[in-house]
Amino acid sequence: MGSSLSTALTTTSPEHSGFVQVRGARENNLKNVDVDVPRDSIVAFTGISGSGKSSLAFGTIFAEAQRRYFESVAPYARRLIQQGNTPRVESISGLPPAVAMQQRRGTPSTRSSVGTVTTLSNSVRMLFSRAGDYPKGAEILYSDSFSPNTVAGACPVCHGLGTAHTVTEELLVPDPHLSIREGAVAAWPSAWQGKNLRDILSHLGYNVDVPWKKLPKKERDWILFTEEQPVVEVTPQRDRVAKPYKGKFWSARSHVLHTLANTKSAPMRENALRFMHSGPCPECGGSGLKVAAMAVTVEGKDISAMNALPLTQLAEVLQRIMTGPTGDDGSREAVASAIAHDLHQRITVLLDLGLGYLSLGRSTPTLSPGEMQRLRIATQLRSGLFGVIYVLDEPSAGLHPADAEPLLEVLQQLKRSGNSVFIVEHNMDMVRRADWLVDVGPQAGEAGGRIVYSGPVPGIAHVQESVTRPFLLEGASPSAPIAQDAERATGTSAVRRDPQGWLELVGISSHNLENVDAQIPRNVLTAITGVSGSGKSTLLQVLNSTAGGQREGDDSAPEDIAGTSGFGGVDRVVPVDQRPIGRTPRSNLATYTGMFDAVRREFAATPEARAKGFTAARFSFNVAGGRCETCLGEGAVAVELLFLPGSYGPCPVCHGSRFNDETLAVLYKGKSIADVLALTVDAAALVLADIPAAARSLATLREVGLGYLRLGQPATELSGGEAQRIKLATELQRPRRGHTLYLLDEPTTGLHPADVQLLMHQLNRLVDANNTVVVVEHEMDVVAAADWVIDLGPSGGSAGGRIMATGLPEDVATAEESRTAPYLAAALARR
Repeated sequence: MGSSLSTALTTTSPEHSGFVQVRGARENNLKNVDVDVPRDSIVAFTGISGSGKSSLAFGTIFAEAQRRYFESVAPYARRLIQQGNTPRVESISGLPPAVAMQQRRGTPSTRSSVGTVTTLSNSVRMLFSRAGDYPKGAEILYSDSFSPNTVAGACPVCHGLGTAHTVTEELLVPDPHLSIREGAVAAWPSAWQGKNLRDILSHLGYNVDVPWKKLPKKERDWILFTEEQPVVEVTPQRDRVAKPYKGKFWSARSHVLHTLANTKSAPMRENALRFMHSGPCPECGGSGLKVAAMAVTVEGKDISAMNALPLTQLAEVLQRIMTGPTGDDGSREAVASAIAHDLHQRITVLLDLGLGYLSLGRSTPTLSPGEMQRLRIATQLRSGLFGVIYVLDEPSAGLHPADAEPLLEVLQQLKRSGNSVFIVEHNMDMVRRADWLVDVGPQAGEAGGRIVYSGPVPGIAHVQESVTRPFLLEGASPSAPIAQDAERATGTSAVRRDPQGWLELVGISSHNLENVDAQIPRNVLTAITGVSGSGKSTLLQVLNSTAGGQREGDDSAPEDIAGTSGFGGVDRVVPVDQRPIGRTPRSNLATYTGMFDAVRREFAATPEARAKGFTAARFSFNVAGGRCETCLGEGAVAVELLFLPGSYGPCPVCHGSRFNDETLAVLYKGKSIADVLALTVDAAALVLADIPAAARSLATLREVGLGYLRLGQPATELSGGEAQRIKLATELQRPRRGHTLYLLDEPTTGLHPADVQLLMHQLNRLVDANNTVVVVEHEMDVVAAADWVIDLGPSGGSAGGRIMATGLPEDVATAEESRTAPYLAAALARR
């Protein structure tokens, strides 16, 4: 998921200058909520997942500010703006301009980078254009010439991507001992098409029966790489009945490129890619820029090298440039100093947020949602806006405790600049530092949606029904064993499990890990810790690729590892990440877990369905027959209005149910298939209790705290944490066979401490069932509950990538060089 930035402008009501006053909020599960939220303050919105806190902060307060802004825009211009929904709320007063920064991933684009997101690249390009060292006689280039995303700057070969796809004789002809008739040109199609090309070559005078390697190089090059496409009359050889026909020749390269450009078949595309090599563009060396731009340098570095520097090193380069002469004389040195000074100030904010290990050229698809959001925060801090409400979605997500302090200081700077900061937050350390607390709940879904408490943080101590209160003020640990784990608890701390063997990785060299040796214990819960950019996720990825390859019978170590051992007994590798469970609204909770198949079969088995001849396919909204053909099973249709912006509305035929009337007429326990999809997991557990496959899925979903989700809730509406827990629940419901290695990257992201307890119970279940669980984690209470800890550091990027400490949590907590140690020691003291 990438951060999305939206701005909404409204007028402030003078009679309510101190508070944003919300009346009658009914968005999602909010139950006619009234609440006053102070401005010019840091306000934390808390509550367990599904309680309604995001519906209040984003779905109501920000959405209403956005709606009012759009009302001020000309109708024609509104058509060009992607608009949100109108919130269900009676009134909101005292609402100033609003900026939302949410944990959402945009469409991955290799052209988007840290530099483009922060706009720092614009200044770097200007630095090279106005103050760079040009080759003698070269003309001055405009700043656009230093961007691979413009026509002026993009390399003509790779079009600015930096990567070229090429074919070679070795790829096209893997076995040169074969003749053309025997299939030497492997890139050509088989069957009739391949025979056609061989017959054409014979008619053109080429020998198709000698080994490929014996053909003259000129002939081999023409057959493989020519752009010519001669058409000749071909009489099929060895077929006296067939009539002559006109045949057109395609070289092997032309055939591969044509297939890639035109085929809609994934297998054909994958087959064509086998004959291509992807690597740095030979023209630009991977920079994506034209030769003229790469010839310009600053401090001895071209712009590609400058963009590859970690921000900490780039700041040092800029400091050297800043020592030059200043003034407004327009000299190259003065211009360079002025631009460098501005750049250095803006980069300092990123360094304060713990992002110094990133480079301007780092592609945004490789960033975590937390990293993207911090980049947006840094950009806003320099924007100079005043009187704005910033609504942030878990700004501490993905942050090591050592990095959270600088983030809080940045939020304080936004407040001191005359703004309000509303944060949806689960990190209790961040919440304690807020000026005001709005606790929503007390539970999730139908059992939530109320304001449990609104006021200064200490005041929640008297609210007994608050699920947040024990973790916020009483020091309760979210990793403390819950009732189901009582048999594993001794006093206040769980018994540490002993390793039953080791997974060994020797000489890891990947990203910032350089010749690192790591040992991961089997049959225990291991936590990998370290500050942002220290190499945690890289270690997890290497472990995943190694275990996956060796499980499939490949005993050789991957290219980024010198050697491995101990993987022989791993039967399955299951990475449980936070990527969406589907890319479109057609994918949902019921379809992903597989329970919808069982539900559809049950509907098809009803007497009414059997009488009508309905099969299980009839009850799928993705298949013609049972779905509504007006909206094609989407439940919504695009509404185009003259002179007004287009929008989506419920389908006028099925009214959002997705199915046609005949399908909806079939009932199971008094409910249609659309009624079942509208049920929450908790409600469905009662209705579908007689369907074993569905009951099993629903039970595991409830165990991981997702009872509030609707079965038909689109995948696009789920958070990364919800998607990860759905994947975990899907794994839990499967029959256990052999030893499984579970790999989770920051599984507590987006979870309230009460939800973390449920997650820890499930992870302990997996380990107790003779499996190995490895988590990358920043939540110190979870790390304190692990059996083993591997701490990386000491810092991020090139200053990280080393194992600082390893062992029991108690051992790592005393490691002198570890930045994790003091925070882990504090968490252990809470247990």
